Amino acid sequence: MDLEYPHLQFTEGFWWRRPEGAHVRLGITREAAGQLMYVTHVGLPQVGARVRAGEPLGVIESQKVVSDLFAPVSGTVVEHNGALQDRPFLVNSDPEGTGWLLLMTQE
Repeated sequence: MDLEYPHLQFTEGFWWRRPEGAHVRLGITREAAGQLMYVTHVGLPQVGARVRAGEPLGVIESQKVVSDLFAPVSGTVVEHNGALQDRPFLVNSDPEGTGWLLLMTQE
């Protein structure tokens, strides 16, 4: 359990998830953000996109690498973190808080 964010559930592949009623908020863990170093861009699916667990849903770029993001759950994207467009470094500075990636319905 994460002491700063006690309601997070951790999944395989360096994801965290936080149930929020009928939705689930998703992001990458501190460990994953630390391995990426300085995040420069996050490419996420559009609102309304359907994603399937285990399939690519976007990319995350750092100064050293571009990595595919694979969906930890199946569902429909309800919202993505618009703040990341101008401030992708939020993934590094607060990956389990303001650096969240997606809000989805879960199938």
